[in-house]
Formats: sequence, structure tokens, C-alpha cells
Amino acid sequence: MHKLLTFLFLCCPTLAFASDGELNGANTAWILASTALVLFMTLPGLALFYGGLVRKKNVLSILMQCFAIASLSSILWLLVGYSLAFGEGNAFIGDFSKVFMMGVTKESLSGDIPESLFMMFQMTFAVITPALIIGGFAERMKFSAVLLFSGLWLLAVYAPITHWVWGGGWLGQMGVYDFAGGIVVHITAGTAALVAAIVLGPRKGFPKTPMLPHNLTMTVTGAGMLWVGWFGFNGGSALAANGDAAMAILVTHISAAAGTLTWAAIEWKKFGKASVLGAVTGMVAGLGTITPAAGFVGPGGALIIGISAGAICYYATVYIKQKLHIDDSLDVFPVHGVGGILGTFLAGIFSATTIGVFSGFGFADGITTMVGQIGVQLTGIGSSLLYTAVVTYVLLKVVGLMTGGLRVDEEKEVTGLDLVEHDEKGYHI
Repeated sequence: MHKLLTFLFLCCPTLAFASDGELNGANTAWILASTALVLFMTLPGLALFYGGLVRKKNVLSILMQCFAIASLSSILWLLVGYSLAFGEGNAFIGDFSKVFMMGVTKESLSGDIPESLFMMFQMTFAVITPALIIGGFAERMKFSAVLLFSGLWLLAVYAPITHWVWGGGWLGQMGVYDFAGGIVVHITAGTAALVAAIVLGPRKGFPKTPMLPHNLTMTVTGAGMLWVGWFGFNGGSALAANGDAAMAILVTHISAAAGTLTWAAIEWKKFGKASVLGAVTGMVAGLGTITPAAGFVGPGGALIIGISAGAICYYATVYIKQKLHIDDSLDVFPVHGVGGILGTFLAGIFSATTIGVFSGFGFADGITTMVGQIGVQLTGIGSSLLYTAVVTYVLLKVVGLMTGGLRVDEEKEVTGLDLVEHDEKGYHI
């Protein structure tokens, strides 16, 4: 039997596992695919999702902002962002050792995949995070202010917090659970969107004038792309083609489905009908909430996380818009911010070392371990939220001074950003 196995091994060298310091072809192929999926989430997924939610006169401005931010973030990530996030540095920020990919060649590895691929995979996260924020100030910010704010925010907020969690920084050293970006992506983007909505003030007519989505077909199309792309977002964060990636994809799907049905059920009970807009918003809430926990929970935990996301994010949306009268135009904070907070907290409860069909409820690791992990999770939530809020506020004030004001004037807002900012129309009917 031993001789037979040796013969098969020699005849099929591609079956050999890569050892430390060697390229793993299977892992590389999976992260290549995941990178494409995550970029697909922004272009065209998020662009279409957001584009359909705004009024007809602003659809091109949203699409343009997504494309422009994707381009700007990519260049900044190459120049200095990647180095600030993943350079050795200290506990709070990386150094400049990887500026412009200094020292990185085709042969350079990060683990057992090319470092250029790791950099590109992380770049897609750096692309979508500031793009998410535009939903908070949609339909009223100058294009020049959008670009300047997004670029500065990427370097001053996203890169440092990425380093804290994933780049060897202090939260990572504490052992915080954030598998794919509950803190790094969703809490930061949601908090920044809320601060931006408050600083800019509401759109003209809010909250008395209905501001309905102009094309829900476009929104649902984008939502479907987000759902599929999220498999690369969460599954790719395993950085390997293995069981962790497979489980992350499974729990991602379960949470999205549960969030969809929960949000729809609440609307159905309350209004007698389930809306399409509610269903896709619940889906995004389920996806965002499972993101930090995706690599740490099983399907049972994912089901509870998705149901919690659909319910809590729904009521957060109602409270922020109808009670606080904050015009977070596309509900970025109640969906992504609250979802990120909720998912990061629940990761500490439902995480388990042994995952079965309905395991992953925290108790598998013991009460003491669970309580300690919850403390770490709360530290991650509080520090990232506070840092993001303060720095975002300062950046908005600075950008406002540099651009002669953050928002367009009232007349231009009534006309719509498509014409006044880009001299184009999304529709000619």
C-alpha cells in the first residue's frame, strides 16, 4: 500500500500540498476569483444598487461616484494605502516600506499566494468601503468634495483601522474577531455615512417630501450582484481554498436568506405587504452582519445572525429616519453600521472551535472564553466607531473649506446632480 501511494504521488505531482514558502496554486486560483467577485460588488453591483435607489435626476452622479472612487482608491492603495495598512509599522499604523509596491516582485509571497494578489484582493476592500459611504450623502454633495473626502478618508481612516485589525495592529494582537470586515468595512463606512449625513444636513424637502427610488429593477439587479459577489468577500477572506472558505460561503448565504425573509416578514405584518425594497435591504443587512463572523460560526449561528440583522437593522432604519430625522439617504448606517456592530458583537457569542449543523453558539468554547471574547469585540466596536466618527468629522470640515462648501446650492440640488455636476442625463424621456 505504501509503495502504491508513493507511485501515485510521483505520477501526480500537482496533488502535492505547498509547504511554507511555496506558492499554492489552488489557493492562488481561489483568491484570483475572489478578487474579481469583490470588485464586481462595487462595479457594477453597488453602483446599480445605489443608482436605482436615488431619484432619476441623480442616477448618473451615483454611478460616476462609484466608478471614480474605485479608480481613486486603487491608485491611492498602490501609492501608499497598502503600505500604511499592511506595512510593519507599529500597533497603530503601518510604515512606508511597501510604498508603490516597493520590493514586491512576481515571486514575492504573502503566505502561500503572490503578494501582488494579496495586495489586489485587499485593494477591492479599499475600493468598496468609501464607495459605501456615498449613500449617506447621496444627491447633495459636490463631486469635487466627494473625491477629495473619499481619498483622504481612505488614508486617514480605512488604512489605519485595517492595520489595527488585519495588519498586525493592536486589535489584531488582542484577538478581535473580524473575519472579512465587520469593523474594517461596515462599522467604518456606516459611521462615516452617518456623520456625513449630519454634517451636510438633509436633502431639500426631507422628511416631508417622498424621495422614492426611481428604478427598483436596477436596485434588485445590483442586489443580486452583491449577494453573489459577497461569496468572494467572505469566502476569499480565508485566503485559502479550504473548509474555512466553504463554511464562510455557506453561513454568508444562510444569513442573507434569513435577513431577506425577516425584513419582508416585518413589513408584511406591519403594512399587509412585503416590499421588494425591504427584501433586498434585508438581504444586505444579513450579508453585512455575517461578515465579521463568517469564519467563526456555523450555520446555526448564521441563521440567528441573519434573523437578528433583518429585525434590528429594520428598526434602526425607522428610528434614524423617522424619529431622529437624520437623512442618511440610502440607509448606510442602519444597514451597514448597525449590521457591522451587531455582527462583530455576535461573533464573540456564537464563535466555536467545533462547528456542526447547529453548533457555533459560543458555549462550545466555554462561558469564560465567550465573556472574554465579547470584551475584545466591544473594544473593537467602540474604538473603531469613535475614531471613525472623529476623523470623519474633521475631514468633512477640512474638505468643506477646501472646496468652498461640501454641498451644491439649493437650485442645483433641485435640478439634480447629473446635469449640474456632469452635464449629462441618465434618461432622455
